[in-house]
Amino acid sequence: MLKIRVENVGHIAILYVTGRIVIGPAIDVLRRSVLSQIGVSEVVLDLSRVSRIDARGLGLLLELREQLRLRDVKFQLMNVASLVQQILRITCLDSVFDIVKEPEIRSRDFSEPVFEETR
Repeated sequence: MLKIRVENVGHIAILYVTGRIVIGPAIDVLRRSVLSQIGVSEVVLDLSRVSRIDARGLGLLLELREQLRLRDVKFQLMNVASLVQQILRITCLDSVFDIVKEPEIRSRDFSEPVFEETR
């Protein structure tokens, strides 16, 4: 079973994912959770508690990255568990995803406006 807790930090939605990102209901749960984040400029998945990811899970991450890009929302992975990190490295997806550590997210200056009006 996949569990997701959402925290908003400024204009960033951080989704703390626990469990396995594998074919089945977990894929739909993660997709809905990520795509339901409205009014943010970044979505960050904390994968520190993900115990397993399969090919469908990797495909979902790629799909989410593209869906968010089309909405001008930055997509990042954070605190990637070692097993998931190995899989990303083996599949060469570690160079595709923006992977950060939590202190990098928390140290950002949130005094800047989320949206700027242009004329």
